[in-house]
Amino acid sequence: MGVHVARYTRAGKIEWGVVREGMAYAVPGDYTSLADFIERGKRIALELDIGADVAIDELNFMSPVTAPCNIICQGLNYGDHLAETGGNAEKPPFNLLFMKAPSSLSGPNDDIVRPRGVRLLDYELELGLVVGSPITKRTTVTRDNLIDYIAGIVISNDVSARDVQIPQGQWFKGKSFRTFCPTGPYLYLLDANDVERLHDLEIRLEVNGEMRQQSNTKQLLYGPAETLTELSGVMDLCPGDLIQTGTPGGVAVSAPSAAVQRVMRFVMNEKKLMKLFVKRQSENPKFLKDGDVLRLTMRSADGAIDLGVMETRVVAES
Repeated sequence: MGVHVARYTRAGKIEWGVVREGMAYAVPGDYTSLADFIERGKRIALELDIGADVAIDELNFMSPVTAPCNIICQGLNYGDHLAETGGNAEKPPFNLLFMKAPSSLSGPNDDIVRPRGVRLLDYELELGLVVGSPITKRTTVTRDNLIDYIAGIVISNDVSARDVQIPQGQWFKGKSFRTFCPTGPYLYLLDANDVERLHDLEIRLEVNGEMRQQSNTKQLLYGPAETLTELSGVMDLCPGDLIQTGTPGGVAVSAPSAAVQRVMRFVMNEKKLMKLFVKRQSENPKFLKDGDVLRLTMRSADGAIDLGVMETRVVAES
C-alpha cells in the first residue's frame, strides 16, 4: 500500500508528515518543494515506521503541490460535463488540454478570493495527478507502467471565472487568478497495488451542504496513461508537476445544445451573444457567492485511499 502524506506548518516551520489514523508523523529532513520531497523524501515516507507525532487537527495544512511547477489541465473529460456544456457526451476525438498558472495554487483550507468584477465564479472538482519521474521524450504509458511516472494523487479544485473564460475565450486567464487552484490536504503516494483504485475513486463536492458534483474516476474519457502518453509527445514533464484530469457534471455554468448555439451565432454577432450569455448566467443561483463554503472529498470504495476533506470559503477581493 501507498501512504498519505501532508505538508503543513507547525511552530512556524513547514514540515512533511505521514498521516495515519488522525496523527501526522514528521518525515525527517527539510524539503524546499514537492519536487525535492519526491526526490529525497518519498522513499523515507513510504518506509517510515514511527516518528514525532501530532494530531492532524492541530495542523495548518498547506498545498502539497508547490510552485514552480507546470499545472496541465484536461477539459471536458467526463461525458456528463461535456453534455451540460452543450456537447456530445461521447468521448471526443481529441484530448482538450490547457495550462493554469502555478501562482493559482493555494491550501486546502485557504479562502478562494473572488476577483473584483467577477460575477460567474464556478467550481470544478478534479483528481490531480502528481508527476513522479521526468518525461523528456515521447513515451508510451500504460496502466502497467503508470506507477513509474506518477508519484501520487491529490484533490484539486479548478476554480473558474466563467465571465472571463467564455466571453473572452481566455481559459488560462479565467482559471489562473490567485487562489484558483486549491489542492490537498493529502498527497497519496501510490504503489503498484493502487493503480486500479486510481480508476475507481468516489469524488464529491458540496456547496453549503448541497451536493453539486458526485461521480467516479472510472467515468474519465481520457485516462491518466493515455493523457501522459499524449503529453509526452508535446512537452517535458518534471517531478512535482500537476495534471488536473477534468471535472464531472454538476458545475454551475450551463449552455444550450451545440445545434442551438450554431443557430444563435447565425442570427447574432459574437459580442451580443456573449453579452446575452453573461446576463442569463448571472440569474443562475449556483454560481459561487461570497461566504459560500465548499467541501470536497475523494476516496476509494475500500477506504484504502482517502484524500481527506478540502474545505474552503469564498471571499471578495479586498
